[in-house]
Amino acid sequence: MSFTQRPPIAVIGATGQQGRSVIDALHDADVPVRALVRDPDSPAARALRAADTEVVQADQEDGQSLADGLADVAALFYMTTFEGPEGPAGEVRRGHAVADAAARANVPHVVYSSVGGAERDTGIPHFESKFDVENRLRALVPATILRPTFFMENLTAQLTPNQDGEIVIRMPMPGDVPVQMIAVRDIGRAAAQLLLQPSAIDGHAIEVAGDEPTLDLVAAQAGETFGTPARFETIPLEYLGDDEDLKAMFRWFAEGSAYQADLARSRSLVPDVSDLRSWLVTHRQQELAEQGARR
Repeated sequence: MSFTQRPPIAVIGATGQQGRSVIDALHDADVPVRALVRDPDSPAARALRAADTEVVQADQEDGQSLADGLADVAALFYMTTFEGPEGPAGEVRRGHAVADAAARANVPHVVYSSVGGAERDTGIPHFESKFDVENRLRALVPATILRPTFFMENLTAQLTPNQDGEIVIRMPMPGDVPVQMIAVRDIGRAAAQLLLQPSAIDGHAIEVAGDEPTLDLVAAQAGETFGTPARFETIPLEYLGDDEDLKAMFRWFAEGSAYQADLARSRSLVPDVSDLRSWLVTHRQQELAEQGARR
């Protein structure tokens, strides 16, 4: 079967960082991709189209558009978000809508990006909502659950030195507690592997991570990579205001051993999965390249 005849793999969330990382990994494998987007005329959607991705309009609030967009695909990747006025309840509703549409369209296999620990009764609202979506999906179609740990990209905003030339990483948890982490690029590569080879893992789910540093070590490695003083500073939970969801998550982090990814199992999907130091080096190189391009 030629490239043009192969059914595409559908990606929902294609204009976000996770979805785009999956598309990039699938393109690296010469696999055709269909991006289901709410606004096909947005700059992000146009960029996907320019990168040889089929773009079709589909809205998670419109089950028929989802089912139409999923017609005749080889597989589906999707993720959900609790952002928005409805919070986790909206995430559940939209996640169910995609699962229902995948069943209506007879999608052969779905990979859903959830979160590490979703199945472990964390009490964190936006973890529990993802586990709810997992259960609905697995009841309807063949599915594999990808459970990423803390995104290394969540550190990006804190890597800019302050006015004193110092990098200060701040979070509401102790600096000596390990936190498992993964680069978004590696989430995409893990998802692509599961989409192309559903039997790549034993079982129906895998928690993935590339490293498990303490936040003190995060600061130390950032300082070494950027060549600037750096430190970690614990801030009180009250810094999060009335966000009880995030407060619950950071309490969970502080307990230690919150995420439970098997690093060797993660490497079975992505053999060269990034550790924190290699991710920092890549981030620094990209930053310098962008600075050079602006000159």
